[in-house]
Amino acid sequence: MALHAVDNVERAFGVTREFLTPIDARRWLRLAVVAFFVGGGVSLPSAQFNASTPSEGIPVNELPASFPGTLPADPLVIVAALVGAAVLLGALFALVGAVMEFVLIESLRTGEVSIRRHWRRRWRQGLRLFVFRVGIGLPMLALVLGWIALVFVPIFTGRDLVIPFVAFLAGIPVLFVVGVVYGLLSGFTTAFVVPLMIRFDSGVLAGWRRLWRSITAAWKQYLAYAVIAFLLTVAVGLVASIAVGIVALLIATPFVVAAGITHVAVSLSSTVGFAVLVGLGLLFGLAMLVVWAIAQVPVVTYLRYYALLVLGDVDDSFDLVSDWREAVDDRPSESDDRSAEPGER
Repeated sequence: MALHAVDNVERAFGVTREFLTPIDARRWLRLAVVAFFVGGGVSLPSAQFNASTPSEGIPVNELPASFPGTLPADPLVIVAALVGAAVLLGALFALVGAVMEFVLIESLRTGEVSIRRHWRRRWRQGLRLFVFRVGIGLPMLALVLGWIALVFVPIFTGRDLVIPFVAFLAGIPVLFVVGVVYGLLSGFTTAFVVPLMIRFDSGVLAGWRRLWRSITAAWKQYLAYAVIAFLLTVAVGLVASIAVGIVALLIATPFVVAAGITHVAVSLSSTVGFAVLVGLGLLFGLAMLVVWAIAQVPVVTYLRYYALLVLGDVDDSFDLVSDWREAVDDRPSESDDRSAEPGER
């Protein structure tokens, strides 16, 4: 029995190349916006750039005496405000990301990258996906926090740590199994259920019912996909991360030079120097965010096309990219072109 997950590894490269070329800057920027919200397994490399200072360090009397604005006196107010803002921004980001999942699949399916048009058509389904993700994510978060609390609560309360620590160790395999199940549930929802929601214009649960019937009928195909997709995600993510890291070093050079000039001219410990340093840091972070999002485009495109191709091969009624599949399959390969006679080319 042929495994569709194996057969479509190379085909997905062909479809991705067909979709992304010829390179159009506006098209890639729109895709970068989408990829920024949906993610694709690429981690932004971290880098630290320390400006040189005298060996005795920065004198305390050279530090800025005060900063604009005042902060509330109660630390709990600050913590509560920061936590609330983080939760609100995280929820907003997750909501936009859920809708962008549909924008991405519609773009890959139709070949037309239009954020506004696809958003208007699919935002309700994106809202349903967001609710579903919250519904499966909160129990997992509660389980992880409870597992961590087994150790830290006794430490902070001064209670005996032996029994909680044994329970903490015993919970590692349980947490691992639950994490794998959660990862499969979340991953299959993104890779397969979202396309099925578009294909049949349905909700999340209806999409899962269709997918579950397919999984029970061809479980080996989906198991093979889960393994190979994980390896592909790691591989392409590593390659993209290395590329982003190289670009980060190149981009960092003028920022380091500018920081050095500022240090010589006004000293980084002065108010003006500190403001310039913060500005340079923000500009560098923004530049790297743009580079990272652009690097995500081929990664996200390839991984999603790979899932769509596998889904369509498992069940013809689930196929959303038949036209792209045929366009790639009908194109003669380079080896065939080289082996052809001069008169046949």
